[in-house]
Amino acid sequence: MSNMFEIENLRIAFNTKRGELNAVRGVTLSIAKGESVGIVGESGSGKTVMSRASMGLLRGRRVKREGSVKLNGIELLTMTAKEIRELWGKQIAMVFQDPMTALNPVRRVGPQMAEALVKRMGMSKDAANARVLELLALVRLPEPEKQVVKYPHQLSGGMRQRVMIAMAIACEPEILFADEPTTALDVTVQAQVLELMGDLRQRLGMAMVIITHDLGVVATHTDKIAVMYGGEVVEIAPTKELFANMRHPYTEALMKSIPRLDRAPGERMPAIAGTPPDPVAERVGCAFAPRCAYATDKCHTEHPELTDAGNGHAYRCFFPLGAK
Repeated sequence: MSNMFEIENLRIAFNTKRGELNAVRGVTLSIAKGESVGIVGESGSGKTVMSRASMGLLRGRRVKREGSVKLNGIELLTMTAKEIRELWGKQIAMVFQDPMTALNPVRRVGPQMAEALVKRMGMSKDAANARVLELLALVRLPEPEKQVVKYPHQLSGGMRQRVMIAMAIACEPEILFADEPTTALDVTVQAQVLELMGDLRQRLGMAMVIITHDLGVVATHTDKIAVMYGGEVVEIAPTKELFANMRHPYTEALMKSIPRLDRAPGERMPAIAGTPPDPVAERVGCAFAPRCAYATDKCHTEHPELTDAGNGHAYRCFFPLGAK
């Protein structure tokens, strides 16, 4: 399976009053056509910055970008804002984290969706309006003809999320980034949205990147998972391999933090002690060492590189879980 989207040694830094903020530190990731990839990590791990930089959304004098991002062999980081804009919608798209703020609150749903079809696909207004109804039906929004005349605030959170997904797939992109697509949704709606995105991926043949802090969200909806911490990928593996044989202590800590129904009443839910590393501070050693239960002096003074464990599994740790 050939890779259609390749990120190589991507580094993103921001010039701030406190100094250079290193949000992404040398991320390398490849995505094949039709593949579903999960990017998992706490807030501040760099996952959202990485995805937005990959789409060309982060620009300006205060943004420093290094490395390479290629879509079908075409370098995206060197494109102008106008050039990259031509790819949005038709080849690469994103479902943003908060549909309430991502949608224009003073425009009805129908015209917002039709605008992209007119501008990107060259459709007439009548054809675009008809396509909007088809898209809303495709994302299983009930009574599409009634929803298109509503404003975003008149829809529930789950309905707004479906509208955002419909807008993202309107031009049938080759790769879709979904940034925390189930945040603020109840558990039942979360499952429906994830199932919907999986069905659309299969139907349209597009690759998909699901960005989340919850390993449980990506457990059954991805082909492989990359775990990020402190701006780095600390573990990456096919999904089944990761859950069967996780090697990094941070991955283990994320797993233990997932609420479980089989816990005894009153049992305290495990949490990861400490706080994520300061992205401005100079880093020495492993980024997770101050919070790691297995850390030694070496972890605090030397920086681990990714170790290839075979079968597409790699981890960034001197003392991996399960090592003899």
